[in-house]
This record gives sequence, structure tokens and C-alpha cells, in this order.
Amino acid sequence: MKLVRKLTLALLAGFALVFALQAWRSVSEFADAYEEDLARDHRAMGRVLAAALSAGVRDQGGAAALAMVADANEREPTTRIRWVRLDVPPDDPDAPVLSEAALLPAVEGHLLTRLERDAGAHGMVYTYAPVIVDDSVVGAVELSESLEGERRFIRSHLVREGLATGALFLLCGGVAWFVGARFVGRPVEALIAQARRVGAGDLSERVSLRQHDELALVAEEMNAMTGRLSDARRRLDSEIAARLAAIEQVRHADRLTTVGRLASGIAHELGTPLNVVSGRAEMIASGEISEEKEVRETASVIRQQSDRMVRILRQLLDFARRKAAERASTDLLPLARETLALVEPLADKRGVALHLAAQVGTCCADVDAGQLQQVLTNLVMNGIQASRDGGTVEVRLSLRKVAATEPHDAERFYRCIEVVDQGGGMSEDVRARIFDPFFTTKPVGEGTGLGLSVAYGIVSDHGGWIDVASEPGKGSAFTVWLPGEPDAA
Repeated sequence: MKLVRKLTLALLAGFALVFALQAWRSVSEFADAYEEDLARDHRAMGRVLAAALSAGVRDQGGAAALAMVADANEREPTTRIRWVRLDVPPDDPDAPVLSEAALLPAVEGHLLTRLERDAGAHGMVYTYAPVIVDDSVVGAVELSESLEGERRFIRSHLVREGLATGALFLLCGGVAWFVGARFVGRPVEALIAQARRVGAGDLSERVSLRQHDELALVAEEMNAMTGRLSDARRRLDSEIAARLAAIEQVRHADRLTTVGRLASGIAHELGTPLNVVSGRAEMIASGEISEEKEVRETASVIRQQSDRMVRILRQLLDFARRKAAERASTDLLPLARETLALVEPLADKRGVALHLAAQVGTCCADVDAGQLQQVLTNLVMNGIQASRDGGTVEVRLSLRKVAATEPHDAERFYRCIEVVDQGGGMSEDVRARIFDPFFTTKPVGEGTGLGLSVAYGIVSDHGGWIDVASEPGKGSAFTVWLPGEPDAA
């Protein structure tokens, strides 16, 4: 309701200014009218008294004039009336209040009314009516009255105006608050709530304002915007689902391609146990082995070799099978051993040795084991294919700490899987493109150009990245960085 409060205060400030101006104008008009009426009354009274005193002085003398002045004072309790002489010094008891310069019109025989706001406690009004006898000014009637009545009326008038203004102020404030809350505050709060819902991702609600003004137009536009955002989200979700499906298909295709490359090495690995099984079975069939003990020993050998072949085939099938992504705390050391065992036939066929090294306490990470095995298999097979006969591909597991790049950031720990080969290395141009889809330097039939691209995507999905260090003639080192904290003691 901050906007309503501001609007109400602005309206009240306007009302207060209007009321203040009205009160000032009313008081000013009253003061002017009061002073004008007072001056008019004084002039009328002065004329009458001056005429009476002129006749009294001429007919009965000065004593009669003073008696008339005293009598007039008794009849006018708010007005003080004096007989003054205009030709005496200022300190004389019969001297007028005003200065000689101010009384010049009266000396010349003219009626004079003068307002002195600094005189007395509240200001005074002085009127001088010259008394003329035989065409000469023998004195004047001085009428003086305080403006206390004016001030008292103004105070009472201001009190009445203040009370009326306060009542109107409260009434206008209440009406302004109610109207503002009804037509501004509540609609704005509804719009704010809708904006917060949209910001939080909730696009199901709509704003309904039962009024016909600009806020209703804003609500309509916000509803239209929410509808467009909802449509865009549905399209985006559909596109994301399609892309994820495509990425998963690419990953599975790469996995199947890798399975095909593994199959040739595994075929060699299966040859030995198959020969053993075939030879032993032939010995039993030909009767060469007839004793019960020898038959049991031969059957045991056949079973061992069969189990070995089943284990090899199960590893290949598990690797080839499509699985949903499931992250869990995974021990990387057994995973690396299993991967090396899977590609060992291919390494033996090419005369390449495989070696695994791991630091203590660097094994567990929150990953999808199947996807990470696909990454490691691709990297190790690339190392095997890049190595020469008699070379070595080494897999190293370590825990590394990365310093904070910003003052407010904390240092981070990463599980690192490093695959190092002793092959011919890569030039800078090749190294810059190795993660591009369908880019490969291998001969036709040995690679699709998807392995490293898929591997990089999997590692990125896990919040990590892959570093490459390679120089022509010095081999290559691929380092997989995965977020992970040190193992608890």
C-alpha cells in the first residue's frame, strides 16, 4: 500500500493547501471589511460630534464642548473620544496622539482616519474630525479604538476554520485512502503477486481486475505475456526433450561403435578359453580320458573357461546396454580397473601395456557410473590406438585443489582422472578441434569422431570439464575434472 499512502498524502497536501488559502482569503476579506466598517463608523460619528461641538463652542463655550465629549464617551464604551487641540506641543494633555505631520489634513479642516497597527497591544484606529468655528479650526474630536475585536474575531474564525478543515481533512483522507486502496492498491498488489509468480516460474495463474482503466490494461498485457511465456516454455521443454533424446542416441551410438572396436580384441581373448574347452571336450569324446577323476578334472577346467568367457561377454553386454542416468557415490578405483579389464584384449592385441595409479583417499565421486565408464573407455582406447607397439597407457586418479578466483569464493576440490599415452601427440590445430562432433584423425573405419565429443558432454553434465595437454612426438594427456570433496577420515 505504499503507492496508496503516497497518493493519499499528496491529495491531503493539496487539500491542506487549498483550505489554507481559503482560510487566509476569508480572514483577509473579513479584516478588510472590519477595518472599513470601523473607519466608516468613526467618520460618521466624528462628523456628528464635530458639528455638535462647533455649535456648542460657538453658543455655550468650551465647557459645554467638554461635557458633550464626556457624555459621548459614556455612550460608546469601545471607542475613546477626546477633545484635542492641534496647536499645542506633543507633551500637552490635550495634544493628539498622532504626529503633527500625520495631522496635517485635519489642520487644514479635513476629516482624517488613520490605521496604526503598531499602536497599543493589537493596533489602533484613529479618526480626527476638525471643529470649525467661524471658518477657523479651534480643535478636533479624536476617536480612537483598539483592533482587539478584530483580532479576537480572527482567532475565533481561525478556530472554526481549523475544526472544519480538520474534519474535511479526515473525511477527504478517508475517502482518498478507500478509493486508492480499492482502485489502485489492491490491483497493484495483484499485479505484483503475479509478477512474483512469473518470476518463480509459475505460469498457470492469471490476473483478473474488475475495472476499466490503465491497470486493467496492464493486467491484460501481463496475462498475454504469461500465456506467451507458457507457450514458449512448452516449446522449449519439447525441444529440450528432443535434444536430450538426440544426445542420448548419439551417446548410445558412440557406445555401440566402441563395442564394435572392443569386439575384435575380445574375440582374441575368447579364443584361448574356447580352444581349451574344445580340446578338453574332444578328449572326453574320443575316450582319451576314461578315469572318473580325470573326467572330473577336465569338466572343472571346461567350467572355469566357460565362466571366464561368460564374464567377458557380460562385461561387453553391460557396457553396450543403454541405461538411464543415475548419479550416486561411486568408487572410481574399481570403475577404472573394470574399464581397463574391458579394453585389455585390445591393448594386448596392439602390444600396449595398461597401468593404473591412484592416490590414497581420492576415489569417491557423485557420478553416473555407466556414463563415466563410457568416458574413460573412449579416452583409454584413444590412448591405445595412438600408442606405438610396446608403449604404455597410464590411468591416474588424484584429488586436486583449485584456488578461489574471487575474494568471496572458497577453494574447491576435484577428482581427476588422467589418461596419459606415449603416442605421437597432436598439433595445436588438431588439439583445438578434438571435441568437435565428427572430427577425427583416425583412418576410415577406426573412428566416427563422436567419442571425445560425447565424453566432453557427459563430463560437462557432471559439472566438470576435460583438459588436454599434447605436443607432437611427446604423447597426450587427457584430464577429467569432476567436483568432489576429500573423503572423510
